[in-house]
Amino acid sequence: MKLQNRIELLLKLSDYLQNNSQELQSIKERAYYENGWFVPEFVDLAIHNIITQFLQKDKFESWIKHYRLDDHIGGKNIGIVMAGNIPLVGFNDFLCVFISGHKQTIKLSSKDSVLIKHFVEKMKEWNKDCETLIQFAEMLKGCDAYIATGSSNSGRYFEQYFGKYPNIIRRNRTSVAVLTGNETTEELEKLADDVHIYFGLGCRNVTKIFIPKETDFVPILRAFDKYTYFADHNKYKNNYDFQLSLALLNNIYYMTNEATLLIENEQIFSAISQLNYSFYNKIDDLNVLKSNTDIQCIVGQNFIPFGKAQQPSLFDYADGVDTMEFLLGL
Repeated sequence: MKLQNRIELLLKLSDYLQNNSQELQSIKERAYYENGWFVPEFVDLAIHNIITQFLQKDKFESWIKHYRLDDHIGGKNIGIVMAGNIPLVGFNDFLCVFISGHKQTIKLSSKDSVLIKHFVEKMKEWNKDCETLIQFAEMLKGCDAYIATGSSNSGRYFEQYFGKYPNIIRRNRTSVAVLTGNETTEELEKLADDVHIYFGLGCRNVTKIFIPKETDFVPILRAFDKYTYFADHNKYKNNYDFQLSLALLNNIYYMTNEATLLIENEQIFSAISQLNYSFYNKIDDLNVLKSNTDIQCIVGQNFIPFGKAQQPSLFDYADGVDTMEFLLGL
């Protein structure tokens, strides 16, 4: 399949997603039925980001031009182990392999086994050549290279299985925010998005904030009120109740708006429904965060803008590893 055919096919997929047919609505309902974290609001958001950030024609073609892609066919078979923590989190890997001209064999996460599979079925319906370019499998064997995303535990297994092949292996990461204490109400409301979108399950979700001493927490909690409806979500509420019980049993000081717990904790990773915070004296002391390999994004006035953490562009590769460069170098 020539490059122009691949481009046209992906732009057709974008049109299909924008049209939101009855067929696609049924698929989204099925995805929610199979994974209670994939509420319609967040599946729609993930699809919106694909349309506007990945498959928007000008951005997409500029990205392709950056890598000087042509009709050359890579000819390798790339095995992809996809994560399932948030809807369509594996789409960028799928996109990169497809546009690079390589074949791909995908092992879907059981938590996200509906959406990408449907997208591929539509692409095969539109162009039969996709039958040989995209396959699904429960076990990945005999591939020429691998891209695997999982937890830090599964990363060790990926190293064992895929280590002798060219690979990108991703492990647990999270994101943090740096506040100056001068944030506007609008900025704090956007921070609320960075913390709560996808129930905080993504590596680009903020799970820890660094704040000056004497910070007034009331405006932060009030900004977070836009997500108090999470308390009506059974899975989320169970996590909140559990974390609240732990805080009470261990006599840990906490603040809450009845949906999100704020707890002083040195860890950058936090549990679902909990946001950790630490105080800092000088903002320059936080420069060390830039070299922390567990951090995917830093949000703040001098970093990624508030509200943009969950809007990655085509060039915002997971773990800072350029997937396209990897694929084109095989």
